[in-house]
Amino acid sequence: MMWMHPGKKLLFMGCEFGQESEFNVDAVFPWPHPYDERHRGVSALVRQLNAIYRSAPSLHRLDASPDGFTWLVANDDHASIFAFVRRSSDNDPGFIVVANMTPIPRHDYRVGAPRAGYWVETLNSDSSLFGGSNVGNGGGVWSISQPLHGQGQSLSLTLPPLGLLLLEFRDPYVQNHN
Repeated sequence: MMWMHPGKKLLFMGCEFGQESEFNVDAVFPWPHPYDERHRGVSALVRQLNAIYRSAPSLHRLDASPDGFTWLVANDDHASIFAFVRRSSDNDPGFIVVANMTPIPRHDYRVGAPRAGYWVETLNSDSSLFGGSNVGNGGGVWSISQPLHGQGQSLSLTLPPLGLLLLEFRDPYVQNHN
C-alpha cells in the first residue's frame, strides 16, 4: 500500500526481506537463511514494487498534487476494502489500486474504472511468486459499461485475502510487445 499511495517512500532496514524481529543496534543483524521461502517471497515483492514504481510516472509524477490521486472506495468498513486511482496527467488512465485488508477473498467486488477496456493485473501481492495463494483475476479484466464510484466504467474483481492489486489500462487495439 505504501508504494502505491502518494508521498515519499520509507523502507526500514530489514523490511526488504521480512525481518521477523525489531532492529537492535546491540545485536548481530538477523539475516534470513537464503533458502527460507517466506523471506525470498518478500524480497521478490519488494524488488517488483521498486521496478514498477521506477517505471510508472503515474505512481510518482504528481506525488504532491491532488491531481494525481482519486479515491474510488474509502468507506467500505464492512469489507475493509480501499481502492483509488493514481495518474500522472488528466488524460492518463493511470493505475487502479485495490487493497483487501481482511483474510477473506472477495469475489465479484466492483470498483469504478476511469476508462473502458482491458485492465491488466500488473501486480497481485498474493501471487505465488511472493509466497501467496494466487487468488486473483487471471491476469486482467475487461471493464463493464456500468458507472460506479464517479467513473464511467467499472470492473468486477476477485480480491485476494490480505492482498493488493495494481491494475493498469491496456488499449486492446495497440500491440504491446513488452
